[in-house]
Amino acid sequence: MSSSRDVPSVRECYEASPYLSIKHASYFAVYDELLAPYRGRPVTFVEVGVLNGGSLHMWRRYFGAQARIIGVDLNPAARRWEADGFEIVIGDQGEPAFWEAFFERVGPVDIVLDDGGHTNRQQLVTVVHSLPHIADGGLLMVEDVHASYLPEFGNPSRWSFLSFALQAVHVVNARFPGVPAPTTATGRLLRDTVRAVTFHESMVTFRVDRAQCGMNTPTSNGGESLAAADFRLKDARSATWRRVAGEGSVLRTLPLVGGLVRQLAPAVHRWRQRREAAALARYFG
Repeated sequence: MSSSRDVPSVRECYEASPYLSIKHASYFAVYDELLAPYRGRPVTFVEVGVLNGGSLHMWRRYFGAQARIIGVDLNPAARRWEADGFEIVIGDQGEPAFWEAFFERVGPVDIVLDDGGHTNRQQLVTVVHSLPHIADGGLLMVEDVHASYLPEFGNPSRWSFLSFALQAVHVVNARFPGVPAPTTATGRLLRDTVRAVTFHESMVTFRVDRAQCGMNTPTSNGGESLAAADFRLKDARSATWRRVAGEGSVLRTLPLVGGLVRQLAPAVHRWRQRREAAALARYFG
């Protein structure tokens, strides 16, 4: 039986690659965490951004000979890596038509790693037009999302990639009853395709599993009930308000005062909400 030391980490594969590759140090632990289950399997792995070819060789060493590794780049010179057994597709990741032709050519894939141009358009188009073609159990990983904070990429912006990724979190939660459903085709794609969105420093991963994307429903184990009272809304702040002016308070039963309390209650409720929002603001930003 081989030991864990016999299995090289991504960092070791990176350092052993004969050609230049530049990766941020924090990425290697994330790679090992997310990609280890795919090693030694006949997966189809797509990396956007080839440059000097070093990462292609890194991934070949890491995943093994069974993996189908496809590189995407805008530079036609990247075709030189076909001689080393890699599939190379030349095209612009920021164009939906490119991805339509790409997946018509290569078919479904298991993992897409976007280490391309890092602009909002490139990252957004890559995600939206790749998701339908990623097999269940697969991943879509977007690197260098710190670009969403940098002026040279037109950010910060309402339309940054990270703004989109955060919106995707809301869409994933729209599978819970009562949460507003997405109204756009992209929103429905995310809801029905993405099981979870994972955030690491400078990296966002979309986990694809359509079977796990159904609407959430409550369950019960059928155990004995002790009729325990639900105290979720009986915190100290709410309890004081209910005693003074809430439904069932003594003041509401008084002939004159009761009418005044009922009349003022909506305004007091709004004031309490603003006060609570101000108290919570310190936990944000």
